[in-house]
Amino acid sequence: MTDEIVFEKIRGIHNVLREEFYSSGHRTCEGCEPAMVMRMFSKAAGPRTIALGTTGCMYVANTAYMTTPWVIPWMHAQLGAGGSSALGTSAGLRALMKKGKIPKEKINTIAFCGDLGGADMGLAAISSALQTDYDLLIILYDNESAANTDIQATGMTTWGAQTTFTPTGSVKRIMQNRWKKNVAPMLAAGHPNVKYIATAIASYPPLDLLNKVRKALSVGGPTFIHTLAPCPKGWDYHPRYSDKLGELAARTGIFPVYEIENGVARLTYKPPTPRVPVREYLEMQGRFAHFKDEDFQYVQSHVDAMWEDWELPGIVPIKDGRIKS
Repeated sequence: MTDEIVFEKIRGIHNVLREEFYSSGHRTCEGCEPAMVMRMFSKAAGPRTIALGTTGCMYVANTAYMTTPWVIPWMHAQLGAGGSSALGTSAGLRALMKKGKIPKEKINTIAFCGDLGGADMGLAAISSALQTDYDLLIILYDNESAANTDIQATGMTTWGAQTTFTPTGSVKRIMQNRWKKNVAPMLAAGHPNVKYIATAIASYPPLDLLNKVRKALSVGGPTFIHTLAPCPKGWDYHPRYSDKLGELAARTGIFPVYEIENGVARLTYKPPTPRVPVREYLEMQGRFAHFKDEDFQYVQSHVDAMWEDWELPGIVPIKDGRIKS
């Protein structure tokens, strides 16, 4: 493991690097929030960074023939190989430095994966990577669907959402009846050696994702950040509202924003009191156009329970010794 390196905290937008390491040349959809995740993590990390992208919408969009938006070195990894590609790259860098093949310096290894590659198929490889002492960061960009293959449901698809695997109908209005998988605290509880695990939204609060990436890279060892990434195509809304939906996800409390550093959890953003009604967030998305009042109330009740009944909202679903749903 390399020695801890302190990245300077970004305290204002004017302190962000002007250089672009994820630039023009990609083929993302208009209003693509995952593209903002790529741009921000590369800006936070700087030029001495290797990006590893698993198969998904962001891989397809970033690797059209003879063109790429990446200014830094990058590699495509298979769908379930986000963790193993990060681990192999970090191990290779350590070996080359140890043998004197390359200078000893801080080179950031960052793997990114969508929710299918990060929370479902790729979860085992990520778990394995988090059990090592290699310096690496894994970023899950969560657009709540398998967007690369036409918006199928995944373990991260939220309750009631319409996807190509969960279409609404006259006989059964709600086909997606699972609440989304809570990946970040699951990984934190199962990997107590990991020094930093966090959640973030690219658009809100300002600078939050940038500084969390910097903190993750500075502490040493394996780290993990789960980002919520609104998707105009999969969520069915006008592309101009990606940032607004990210903000509403935080302000309604449906996506808690926090960090777990050296085993200590804290919210890095607290929703207003009272929280913005979750209906404002859901009604902006066509994938919930089939919702009735009772459906909005059901989702609101779950969000309220998370903030009022959990030991730690979004992190520890226990109160008075009982697991809360």
